[in-house]
Amino acid sequence: MSAIASSLQAVRRRIATAARDFGRSPREISLLAVSKTWPVDCVLEASSAGQRSFGENYVQEGVTKVLATAGLGLDWHFIGPLQSNKTRLVAEHFSWVHSVERLKVAERLSAQRPEDLPPLSVCIEVNVSGAATKSGCKPEEALELCRAVSGLPRLKLRGLMAIPDAADDFAAQRVPFRQLRELREQIRAAGLPLDTLSMGMSGDLEAAVAEGATIVRIGTAIFGERGHA
Repeated sequence: MSAIASSLQAVRRRIATAARDFGRSPREISLLAVSKTWPVDCVLEASSAGQRSFGENYVQEGVTKVLATAGLGLDWHFIGPLQSNKTRLVAEHFSWVHSVERLKVAERLSAQRPEDLPPLSVCIEVNVSGAATKSGCKPEEALELCRAVSGLPRLKLRGLMAIPDAADDFAAQRVPFRQLRELREQIRAAGLPLDTLSMGMSGDLEAAVAEGATIVRIGTAIFGERGHA
């Protein structure tokens, strides 16, 4: 078994154990393998081990991998900051965007999504930490943005995403994930049927699962530490 296949097994075990520990079904939680900065050979290795969904942070790098793996039936998610001048490539090549934080970006994705492709699934990125260095809309702006995005053609509003500040303590890790879950509940109560919470990475996936994550974005625990290039 390859190193990546072994790591994937270990991550899936972590997800399953956390789900059971917190009264959830592992089937409720999707694993997104974050392949940014890793060569396409690593994607192929993970694909051979049964992984279908991959996340990329950089537009051109991601598109290169999408094209290189065409025909394998992989599901590509864009999860990085997205500038307005890069939306066309994302709209044409990805099936998900997790990092919508401004209406202008959503409008461009909507206008540029090809008619022959399914609607683009999108999540609103929320800055739950409140840090100036973090991307995402303010929590108090999320409902208004969700309402606007939900009315755009060629897009399907799925849920919320967050990248909180790192914390070592399990209880502290849960706090921002709980905030995101509660925000989704508020937006659902306002009539928008959000089904996705994209949250949790290699160091805090258990806390994210505990608070209701439906997609965990895992890079290091699958592919290794960065700095390989």
